[in-house]
Amino acid sequence: MKHDRAEFGSKQRKAVFAIGVGGLCFVPIFKYITHLPPFVGILLVLGILWTVTEIFYRYEHRNIGGSENFAKRVCNLLSRIDMSTILFFLGILMAVACLEEIGVLTRLGDTLNIAFDGNHYAVTGIIGVLSSIVDNVPLVAGSMGMYPIQATGDMAIDGIFWQLLAYCAGVGGSMLIVGSAAGVIVMGLENITFGWYMKRISWIAFAGYMSGILSYWFIRTFIFTSPL
Repeated sequence: MKHDRAEFGSKQRKAVFAIGVGGLCFVPIFKYITHLPPFVGILLVLGILWTVTEIFYRYEHRNIGGSENFAKRVCNLLSRIDMSTILFFLGILMAVACLEEIGVLTRLGDTLNIAFDGNHYAVTGIIGVLSSIVDNVPLVAGSMGMYPIQATGDMAIDGIFWQLLAYCAGVGGSMLIVGSAAGVIVMGLENITFGWYMKRISWIAFAGYMSGILSYWFIRTFIFTSPL
């Protein structure tokens, strides 16, 4: 009879947690040192985590006589990956890259700036509303192709525009349940309909979205006094 306990002991679980969280914190440092894309650092951390867990599982396998089937083993979890979701994001990101390469995104960004006279709040606010229709991942990827990252000013790495974009694209996607992959998954798990979400949640998400933009504007205008 199989024993009823966790697959890992307390120390092993803490080690896995420390490697996972520490690895995510290490990714920016890895990029700074190696100048490689962040996904390379993430894959490195995943490789280390996989190796450590395999060592732990090998130890457990010997202790219990080789009769246990570990459900949380990485090789078992890989067989449960939703490939359709991965292919969806892959296709979207490839389409965004193509649009960036032929110059469509740059022209679209210039058009928005001209239409709203360079008002970052209006531009990012519209992008946030669009993220409730189009998933925020490709939308942010597209925005990075539309606008250049500058050394100083509003378009700097930690400038006003990118801070607003991070907020608007992330929070704006919650206005509709189809605005994020997580929302689509919840629709299937909890049997939530699009109409129910529109009636009960969308207006609350929109109110919170606008409140966040107004709060950011108030802080930048009256506390930091940093003009756009």
